[in-house]
Amino acid sequence: MNHDDVTGPIVAAVKAGAVGEAERLCRLRLDQQPEDSNVLLLLGLSLQRQGRLAEAVAPYARLTQLHPENSMHWGNYATALRVAGDVEGALRAAETAVELAPDEPQRLEQLGLLLLQLGRLPDARDTLLRAWAKAPDSPGIRIHAARGCIACRDTRADILLAPWREWLPLDDDLQCELADLLSQVGEVRATVELLEDLVARAPSNVPALLLLAKAYERVNRVDEAAEVLDRVAAGATAADGVGREIGIQQAQLAMRRRAYGEARVLLEGLGDFSDTEYGHLYSLAKACDKLGDAAAVMKVLRIAHQRQGDEIRQYAGHLYAPDAPPLPHANDRLNAEDFRQWPDLAGPDLAQSPVFVVGFPRSGTTLLEQMLDAHPRMQSMDERPFLNNLADQLGDIGIKVPRDLHKLDQRDCDELRKGYLILACGKVPRRWDARLVDKNPLNMLWVPMIHRMFPRAKFILALRHPCDVILSCYMQNFRAAPLAAASRSLERLARAYVAAMENWRYHESLIHPDVFVSRYEDLVADTPGRTRKIAEFLQLDDAESMLRFDARAREKGYIATPSYTQVIEPVNARSIGHWLQYRDYFEPVLPILAPMLEHWGYPVDIGQAAGAH
Repeated sequence: MNHDDVTGPIVAAVKAGAVGEAERLCRLRLDQQPEDSNVLLLLGLSLQRQGRLAEAVAPYARLTQLHPENSMHWGNYATALRVAGDVEGALRAAETAVELAPDEPQRLEQLGLLLLQLGRLPDARDTLLRAWAKAPDSPGIRIHAARGCIACRDTRADILLAPWREWLPLDDDLQCELADLLSQVGEVRATVELLEDLVARAPSNVPALLLLAKAYERVNRVDEAAEVLDRVAAGATAADGVGREIGIQQAQLAMRRRAYGEARVLLEGLGDFSDTEYGHLYSLAKACDKLGDAAAVMKVLRIAHQRQGDEIRQYAGHLYAPDAPPLPHANDRLNAEDFRQWPDLAGPDLAQSPVFVVGFPRSGTTLLEQMLDAHPRMQSMDERPFLNNLADQLGDIGIKVPRDLHKLDQRDCDELRKGYLILACGKVPRRWDARLVDKNPLNMLWVPMIHRMFPRAKFILALRHPCDVILSCYMQNFRAAPLAAASRSLERLARAYVAAMENWRYHESLIHPDVFVSRYEDLVADTPGRTRKIAEFLQLDDAESMLRFDARAREKGYIATPSYTQVIEPVNARSIGHWLQYRDYFEPVLPILAPMLEHWGYPVDIGQAAGAH
């Protein structure tokens, strides 16, 4: 009998969706010819189409024995093993497939996803990036490579996801994954757009609904978030396996209602969080903080930072080395002699230069940014590491920042400014009648580079009591690995704060940039008066619009900062002196901070601080 006469009816059944009939025909044939490779493959496929992939292990395994040189069979075997729960076996099969076909992007993609599932993050990222290099136009591979990069806090995820609109429409699962990844790189408005589209055509897609509820909360559409979450909870069953995620989101919504006790009960009721769920421990710590339970806060945060550190050490272990600086670049200095060698170059005037809002994280930079963005002649773009990216590009060609900046000529600086503006325009629809506001706290470490690019730029240095700053940082789940590593203890944070401020003070005294110091406590005490002074410094003729920043922030919806729930409210003094609730934990830290406390005029003694507060 011609082999096509045997497989033809099976293939026709598969194409017609009659996969049960296809399975029956396969088994009849295999009873006669148990090693018919084509029929074994069709049996595996028919089982897979029926959702019985674990049962496909046997035929796919047999195919690898019959054809050990065939990478496709090893790939199918790996897929079946993964679904059957044998992830280690799946990994070995996928590795064999890649050995047999090292240039096959789908095999690399499969291996990368298995490595990601096993928590081997750097290997997963590198394998998925190899797949992308082989198939740069594949939306699925780009999405999965971005997931690998995000797991390692690698900023290449932005590049991978940039053309996402060109990929639409995607199948439901891939569109849901894309939406999730875009939220993690700060494109939450795009996340909402994708999920609303997906839910409109698939209203019972529970993963999409849960992601949409989470995204609504993140863009301050809290009522809609609650409505979607209630809808999911009403229809969920234990078999859906979504109860944990529902509880986590309900806790976040309780926090938004200031029902901190309810949030704590919900989070603690979920039991122990896995090593990869440490982010929710930060939420629990914040609930405990609002309830005044300082001991519980510090206990939970110790666990959270330990687990976060265990993850980061996999791909950025140098940040935890015994001799690692408290912050990358904090010890970099521009030599005075090198500064004197800077050639006199042409640069943009004040109106064409960004306003740089800097300061140690959690010092009130977001409040200042939103105030400025509320002015019609100013435009902010949320927090972006543009200067880090440009410095890395210079490093790639042998120019080390800041020591080699004197080597840059007019063309070099023009190209740097061009690169900066291209990055900015890629993140915000540029209004050319408005001045750009670049708020990135740790740009305070890039003063020489900023001054070389924009010599007439104005700086606003956000200042706040260092202890309040450090406590707030310790309570954050920072996405940036260097900042997360610096925040692993109050002592480490104190050293990072001092190092950053020493770097700022050194370069300020050397370069003399145009700086306005905005003290958070003064801004809270006299918001109209201090706002007028900021407007005068920036040569803005009207400060009134800046006082309506909270309304402007609510209009914007998404704000890329941990304080997104705070800047939609009017200025208040609730966070001033917060650290005094943790005064016992700060006693070992105060001697480290003493030079900066004295320099900025804050009380060094805890008793004095409590009296002043």
